[in-house]
Amino acid sequence: MEKENAISILAALAQNTRLETFRLLVSHEPDGVPAGELARLLDVPQNTMSAHLATLSRAGLVRSERQSRSIIYRADLDSLRDLTLFLLKDCCGGSTELCAPLIAELTPCCAPQAKPC
Repeated sequence: MEKENAISILAALAQNTRLETFRLLVSHEPDGVPAGELARLLDVPQNTMSAHLATLSRAGLVRSERQSRSIIYRADLDSLRDLTLFLLKDCCGGSTELCAPLIAELTPCCAPQAKPC
């Protein structure tokens, strides 16, 4: 990931509603959530939600798919992975013992048999 991409993603997430929207979409993978349901769940007017989803989409954090009369939004987990790897690439100067606690915190959340976070 290029630094400019990381900045764009972080800027998109640096707003409460967009951050909560992205977290909600991550928790609903792989099914996604219709735009109207996102607005209802987060108690945001639909036109405001549309603007937030457009920002997240431009940053590459969400993708959408039309299903009949609804637009289903999904988190782009590849972008999340790429951003996480970008941020952690040089974790602790390569000292694995310093990064071990961070990796340990992530592992239970992401292990296939673990319950979702």
